[in-house]
This record gives sequence, C-alpha cells and structure tokens, in this order.
Amino acid sequence: MDIFNIYLPVAGIEFNVLLLILIGFCVGVLGGFFGVGGGWIVTPALNIFGFHMAFAIGTDLSNIFGQSIGAVKKHQKMGNIDWKLGLISIVTSIIGLEIGSDLIMELEKLGDVGIIVRWCYMILLSSLGCYMLYDYFVLRQKQLKNNNNNDKNNPGIKLKSNRSKLAEKLYKLNIPPMISFPASEIEGVSLWIILLIFLFTGFLSGFLGVGGGFIIMPALVYLIGLPTAIAVGTSLITVLFSGAYGCFTYAVKGRVELIAAFIMLIGASIGAQVGSTAVRYIKGYGIRLLFSIMIIFAGLSVATEQFYKITMKQFFQSLAGIVLMGTALTMSLVIIVKLMIEFKKEKKEKESFNSLN
Repeated sequence: MDIFNIYLPVAGIEFNVLLLILIGFCVGVLGGFFGVGGGWIVTPALNIFGFHMAFAIGTDLSNIFGQSIGAVKKHQKMGNIDWKLGLISIVTSIIGLEIGSDLIMELEKLGDVGIIVRWCYMILLSSLGCYMLYDYFVLRQKQLKNNNNNDKNNPGIKLKSNRSKLAEKLYKLNIPPMISFPASEIEGVSLWIILLIFLFTGFLSGFLGVGGGFIIMPALVYLIGLPTAIAVGTSLITVLFSGAYGCFTYAVKGRVELIAAFIMLIGASIGAQVGSTAVRYIKGYGIRLLFSIMIIFAGLSVATEQFYKITMKQFFQSLAGIVLMGTALTMSLVIIVKLMIEFKKEKKEKESFNSLN
C-alpha cells in the first residue's frame, strides 16, 4: 500500500491517500446525518495514524469547513435550519474557539498536549453517549407512557411539549432579554442561556478540534428543546463558521496540512450529501440512538490510544485505529442501507398511489 502514500510537507509525515479519502467520506456521511463536523473522528484518527495532535486539530478544522458547506445547503432545502438561532451562535462560538485554540498552543509549549486532549475526549464522549442511551431507553419510555395515559384520560388532547426536564428548567430562568425562535417553535428563552451554550461549544471546537457539533446537536435538543431534525441542520451553521474560523486561526499558527484536508474533502463532499438526505428517513430518537452508540465507540478508541501511550505496545495503537474506523464505517453503512431501504419503500408507495389514480 506504500504506492498510495504521499508526503505531507507541513506535518512532515507520509500518509495514505486512500485512508484520507475513506476518513473524509465517513465524516461526510456522519456529519450530514448528525449535524456535526466529525472532528471527534478525524482528530483522533489523524493522531492515531501519525499526525501530531496540534496538526490533527488544525487539519480537521479545515476539512470541517469544506464538508459542512454541502451539508448546510442540503438541510436548507429540507427546511431543517433555524437561521436566526444559527447566526446568533456564530460570534459567541468564535470567541470560545479562540480561547480554546490559544489554550492548546500554551499547553503545547509545556509538553505533550495530546494526553490532556485525549482525556477530555474520553470523559465528554462517554458521559454524553451514556446520557443519550439513558434518554432513549429510560426517559423515552416514561414519556411514551405519560403520553398514553394522557390520551386515555383526555382523548384528543396531546402534550404541548416533549422537551427535556432540563430544557423546561432553563425556560423558567427569566433573565432578560428574552428571545423567541419561530422556525423551531421556541418561545421565551433567555438570550444569555443561548450565548453561554455556544461559548462553551466554541471553546470545545478550538480545544478539541471537533467543530463544536458533537456537543451542539445534543445541546440544542436537550437544553434548548429543538426537534432533532432542526437541531441537526442548525448545528451545522455553527459547525460551518467555527470550522472556517478554526481553519484560519490554526493556519496562521502553522498547524494546518492543506493537502490532507483537500484529499479528505473529496470523500467528504460525497458523503455529506448522502448523510443529509438520510435525515428524511431516520427521525428523532433514531438519530439520537445511533449518535450515542457512535460517540461511545469513538471514546473507546481514544481510551485505547491512551493505553498505547502508557504501555507503548503497538497492539493498542492498532486496536484504537480499528475501533475508530470500524465504528465510522459501520455507522456510515447503517445510514446508507437505511436510506436505500426507505427510498425504495417511498418509491413503491408513490407507484402504488399513481396506479390507483
């Protein structure tokens, strides 16, 4: 496979072109489907396969920017974007991103920043994934039971809101100014809450190179109360602009390998269209379930990489790469298969309807 290796002058390493395209395609599919930049795959993947952590983050952010453009266009056509909420997020996210990237540069001067970033990845991904599984298997069942009881006791009347309890508590914090988002059917939420959420996700983007998406999408669902499909599309606005700014700030610091980013973008541009289209067919809790499973395995791969750094046994590094890419490939395949099945089903229903008329 050495025939497919190319020299990357900025990072100062050789890397396999096919692996870059494959990483890009998976990130495109998953990014378009989940509304994330895919940095929690790309950054650890590049680091595992040879990139220094700072170069992995900078190169990933440039790829995030490129692949998010196509995904945003696709979600806009499907009406899944709340532009008002998305645009408000940009300035605050950029401030947080600059703080995060500056912190990375300072930690890099002190020594191996990779170990700190990897521990943060493990904690965030595992805790978030476990909560989303708890939400799917426990909280969702309680909600369905309450809805059924409500239907029996009050026929024809549906619950007004399916927001999480945490979102309902945040809505009760009447800290002026208050703001509404008609596109998401959100009314009367404090602007300060919105700004703090995006400041934190922006910080994560700069510190972890994740584009903010892996935390923004669940934050929009669980903290602000957006429907899942709109949360996916709207989070891509922040991912797009934070990726653009992150690419710029890391490029100024000399930590972006543009050749690798452009190669990954070849696969990502195709994958983003596939993932965005699949949102039409896999709804709400289905998206959340797949998302939670995926980030738990992503966290597991980073934990395995940490074992390699501690023991220096090649087995753990190989296992980390297998877990990470295996998870990305499996999830991408699940999404593609589901898309094909539902597309064929929809086509048959249309043909049956047309034949009857």
